Amino acid sequence: MSDIWIVFAIIAAIIVLFIWDRVPVIAVCLGAALSLWATGILTLNQSLAGFGDPAVIFIAALFVVSAGLEVAGVTAWAGQVLIRQAGNSRTRLILLMMGFVGVLSALISVNGAVAALLPVVVVMAIRLRRSPSQLLMPLVFGAHAGSLLMLTGSPVNVLVVEASADAGSGGFGYFEFALIGVPIVLGCIAIVVLFGERLLPSRTSRTLPPDLSQHATTLFEQYRLSKDVHQLQVPAGSPVIGKTRETIGLAKRGDLTFVTFRDAKGFVTRGDTIREGDLLIVRGPADQAADVAQEFSLALCEDTQEEEIADQLFNRNDGIAEVLIPPRSALIGQRFFPGMVTESGDLIVLALQRQGVDLTPGDALAAGDTMLLQGTWKALETRLDQSEVLVVNSPDLVRRQAVPMGQGARVVIAALAIMVFLLATGLVPPAVAGLLAASIILIAGVLSVEQVYRSINWTTVILVGAMMPLSTAMEQTGAALLLAESLVALVGDAGPYALLTGLFVFSAVLGQVISNTATALIIIPISVVAAQQMGVSTQPVLMCVCVACAGAFLTPVATATNLMVMEPGAYKFGDYWKLGLPMLIWCFVLGVVLVPMIWPF
Repeated sequence: MSDIWIVFAIIAAIIVLFIWDRVPVIAVCLGAALSLWATGILTLNQSLAGFGDPAVIFIAALFVVSAGLEVAGVTAWAGQVLIRQAGNSRTRLILLMMGFVGVLSALISVNGAVAALLPVVVVMAIRLRRSPSQLLMPLVFGAHAGSLLMLTGSPVNVLVVEASADAGSGGFGYFEFALIGVPIVLGCIAIVVLFGERLLPSRTSRTLPPDLSQHATTLFEQYRLSKDVHQLQVPAGSPVIGKTRETIGLAKRGDLTFVTFRDAKGFVTRGDTIREGDLLIVRGPADQAADVAQEFSLALCEDTQEEEIADQLFNRNDGIAEVLIPPRSALIGQRFFPGMVTESGDLIVLALQRQGVDLTPGDALAAGDTMLLQGTWKALETRLDQSEVLVVNSPDLVRRQAVPMGQGARVVIAALAIMVFLLATGLVPPAVAGLLAASIILIAGVLSVEQVYRSINWTTVILVGAMMPLSTAMEQTGAALLLAESLVALVGDAGPYALLTGLFVFSAVLGQVISNTATALIIIPISVVAAQQMGVSTQPVLMCVCVACAGAFLTPVATATNLMVMEPGAYKFGDYWKLGLPMLIWCFVLGVVLVPMIWPF
């Protein structure tokens, strides 16, 4: 068997295994790279060269920037702005939602944009009494269309730019994609506005993502911290000065319960001893709080607002978390009280309940009891990852939804702006710009090293890195040349427009059953050689392939984001093509007709 047919056999095996979907994607891709080495088509260095390619590094860096925006609360802030501006108009809602997700996906990738806005859109649907299925598919399709607005929108964009530069065409500018991306986004929005209500089902899933935007308010009401909360200031000479948390927390004074105390500057403190100027926060009847204040020479703050206390306990730096004591927990039998600091020293117990009823301070904990804990977001995320308690709602998820523009938001926005500036001006290669932005986010402490590792979609990174050698093999063996010559011969005298038509259809069909990134890696070398054989510029040919790969509208398996909304939108397999086909036709028209007008043959 010749090397060309070996390459074709490997490509066929990849496509079959992707469609079969029983073997992990990364195993298929790594198997393909190693097969090229085992058959002697490529050397070992060539088979693994993709993992060191700058395009792969750039794609990994984009995932880190995307996670930074989400963790810092930038996307939560944007989502809340979207909810406020949308109003009750369906047309306005579609325009704002699809326009915003399009721009966001262009900045941080499709996966990051959809993951960030999915819970926001579900909340919008519920609040506006609309079916989530009417909004979630337009959200995803708007993200796919928006990926063509900027270079950073998709790994396919990065691969196309690299292929164009390698072919001697000079690549594409950072914002140059918008020349075709803007018409595509506008057309897709128009299709949803005009026909979406009829083409989309009206269903509500039984498993919707939780709305945690008002999480703090819900917990404060559950644990009775939203009313009858008072502040007692400790003046000089008060007998409570020098008392410990335990002494105050276990003291029984009618229906009053100690919550915690703040220092003289108003910040929640985790110190153990009460000092002059501290503010004791207690919960209970106002008359009993006044009696205690008089007995211990404390000053009752009459103008205390519950909202002020809530803001001190739940803000950009500090959060709250509800935990459940599971069976066989080491905490069973231990005695806790409101206001105590946990053994780690960085979490405060605000309240304890058993079956919705407040526990008496000092009672032994039992399985099923719940606690409300307060601490820094970092402490909540690290200290609660243990076997002693079950966290009801992940602090990380709560912070992403409920704390807009949190700690580190300015740093992340600055890092993003620097990256966009460097990419737009071309001062440094894309990989350098991406690594610089990711490094700023890491060094500033917005993301930890572990969070950086978790933020990267390793399936995508390995897929691109392992499939790149396949493109090399197609060029080196002549497989790409053979396919290109066959395609040119099939087109005959019909000209370059027929070539674009053939490449678009081939790319679009293949992209509905396997990853659009994998599709691009297979089609790009063929399209470059075909353009050279026909004697036309590779620019319009590559951009046409890029548009086709973005048109992953017809099946739920076309992209991970299509699958992401399938369950919360209660979609069936056959729902996607109904709205997706008009959008794909629109992309076809622009890809074959408008692209050559912008980038002439």
